[in-house]
Amino acid sequence: MAKGTPSMGKKNKKTHIRCRRCGKNTYHVRKKVCASCGFGRSSKLRRYSWQNKKPTTRQRLV
Repeated sequence: MAKGTPSMGKKNKKTHIRCRRCGKNTYHVRKKVCASCGFGRSSKLRRYSWQNKKPTTRQRLV
């Protein structure tokens, strides 16, 4: 299969549907996990420390 125009016609399946918990279109149908809030993986909301900007040393001292 070529990687150009013919391949683009194959993209007709829905990978993600609307999530029951967060309402975003990020619930993976086959994995049964929401990419945004983590619904289906755990009862806690998905969040990581790198999502927030950490204060620099100077900002902490002031």
